[in-house]
Amino acid sequence: MDNTLKKVFGTTYAIIVVILAAATLIEDHWGTDFANRYVYGNAWFVALWSIFALLGLASAIKQRVWRNLPSLLMHTALGTILLGALLSYTTGEHGYVHLIKEASVNTFEDENKQIHKLPFAMALDSFSIKYYPGTEAPMDYVSYMTIEGADEMVSMNRNYVKDGYRFCQSSFDDNGIGSWLSVNHDPYGIKTTFAGYLLFIIAGIVSLFWKSGTYRKLLGNPLLKKGGLFLFALTLGTNTCETRAADTTNVKKIPVLSKEEAKKLERKQVIYQNRVVPFNTVATDFVKKIYGSANYKGLLPEQVVGGWSIAPEIWRNEKMIKIKSAELRHQLGLEGNYCSLGDLFDKEGKYRLQEIWNKEQQSPEISKLEKGITETDEKVGLILMLGHNTLIKPLPTDGSIPPLSDTKIDAELLYNKVPFTKVLFMVNLTLGLLVFGILLYKGIGKHNGKKWINTSLNVLPFVLLAAFVVHTIGYGLRWYISGRIPLNNGFETMQFLAMCVMLLALVLCKRYRFVLAFGFLLSGFTLLVAHLGQMNPQITPLMPVLNSPWLSTHVSMIMISYALFAFIMLNSVLALVLMRGEKDSQQVTQLTLINRLLLYPAVILIGIGILLGAVWANESWGNYWAWDPKEVWALITLMVYGAAIAFQEAALFTKEKSFHWYMALAFLTVLMTYFGVNYLLGGMHSYANA
Repeated sequence: MDNTLKKVFGTTYAIIVVILAAATLIEDHWGTDFANRYVYGNAWFVALWSIFALLGLASAIKQRVWRNLPSLLMHTALGTILLGALLSYTTGEHGYVHLIKEASVNTFEDENKQIHKLPFAMALDSFSIKYYPGTEAPMDYVSYMTIEGADEMVSMNRNYVKDGYRFCQSSFDDNGIGSWLSVNHDPYGIKTTFAGYLLFIIAGIVSLFWKSGTYRKLLGNPLLKKGGLFLFALTLGTNTCETRAADTTNVKKIPVLSKEEAKKLERKQVIYQNRVVPFNTVATDFVKKIYGSANYKGLLPEQVVGGWSIAPEIWRNEKMIKIKSAELRHQLGLEGNYCSLGDLFDKEGKYRLQEIWNKEQQSPEISKLEKGITETDEKVGLILMLGHNTLIKPLPTDGSIPPLSDTKIDAELLYNKVPFTKVLFMVNLTLGLLVFGILLYKGIGKHNGKKWINTSLNVLPFVLLAAFVVHTIGYGLRWYISGRIPLNNGFETMQFLAMCVMLLALVLCKRYRFVLAFGFLLSGFTLLVAHLGQMNPQITPLMPVLNSPWLSTHVSMIMISYALFAFIMLNSVLALVLMRGEKDSQQVTQLTLINRLLLYPAVILIGIGILLGAVWANESWGNYWAWDPKEVWALITLMVYGAAIAFQEAALFTKEKSFHWYMALAFLTVLMTYFGVNYLLGGMHSYANA
């Protein structure tokens, strides 16, 4: 491929990445309709991708990709996907049909309010919401229809297809007599695109095993066969978890249940958060949300909840409501971080938060004070719900709702009592920071290894293995308790990512000891985010749209790729530090080779994850790609990292220093995809924070 074609192709590639990033900001500022009209759905955007596809074809011909099977398959896959997208754009029809009971409909409306005719008529017989047993949590939305005299049905993740038209359950009328279905008529685009998806997966797998391929050549490099890149010191020491001292003062003055009564109560089964749980789950969740810790003055959670139930007039004066907002504490005139329920009402019984809220609403922007008011109001709401007996429901005695088995109760009690995430993030992060710091220090200067260093290195894998086992037990308990793979929200995906990081470090550490530091560090940070972030650790039933096997596989692939990208980033940071010291050039080369090796499976996995997400979207909403900000930034991440493979001969990637700078900065796209979109841009995928 001549230099001119290389430059044009590379420039076009970079322009598309920049435009995609800018489009998400445009959508956030001017709205989805504006972004679809002037960017994603505009002819110039389609033309740009078409030019990119033609340049890719020219590049493939210049490189004679037919001589390399993995490259041929990958180019064919990407070309097929782009062709499918073009067919969907030019021939596909998308819209919504509103069904009302016993009213025949044979048209649907597209996004531009234009009416299209259906080749058949359909009528809604009934619409129903199915709930999880004994709860008010929706399990499924179902529309029962009559189409050409036949009884048909459509529900979440179970589409109805007729004559090339795909109908998906989208929404429903509040009065229950109407249902909204999305309509997708795309006979050519979907089939072509999904064929490209399958080719991409095949190409990715072949590229990892093709004997004469780039990946296998990298794997056979003699530098990678030299284990033990670095010898670094590790002081194991002791890591004590700081716990809140049990303040037993005034305990006797507060009416509480006895410990014997509390112990009997912990296994009692009730309905809470739309599922059957032991009472210990309710009590633990209540005290954590109100106080910030499950340990209040050395009392069992059941004692605290029992105290609020039997003597609310006394407990309302207990300063156990944690106020995180410093501004709100100032407004309330509090001296410490805690207040009582009584502190939130004035002498006349008026709710003080309401007065502060009314003043704050005069400001057009959402402030930290407003967020603090909302958080505190939720805690007050929990206390009031407990007092009005609406927080929990008793388990029916007629057997209409199956009770939990003793094994499940034991599992949930163990999960509630062992702070898996808190302990592991403290241990892993402490060890990771310590070892990584020593690793950098020893990389800059040359120090002779000592016997105790080797002993520490031999112990480290077993420490990480123990952490992995403990974490897996906690994750497995959550899986067993919920009855589903825990990938429903941000907390659970962070847990899964931490497990992937530790497993990856254990696999690689036998040959490369320095990976242990990264394993501790990354898993520690990941678990810290899960512990401190605004993520929901409660176990809840799946939303209907998330109840799909495609979702768990999609998220798993994405999170494993993130773990690999994180390792690549830390490798590059270490390499840049070593290069700054102008020492250990062989070690830098080794790190470069490792990054190139990790890059291939990471890019393949994120690509497969995106494609599986598209399949899930097609099953759930009838449209495999919607240019949602999360989708767009996942694509940006794929393209940014994929550039290091597609343009590996460019000077940016052949020079070690620029390559590592690129790999270190590329991780910003991962952070933006996972965190930035959720907190800054929103979109359909904001459920990750729910």
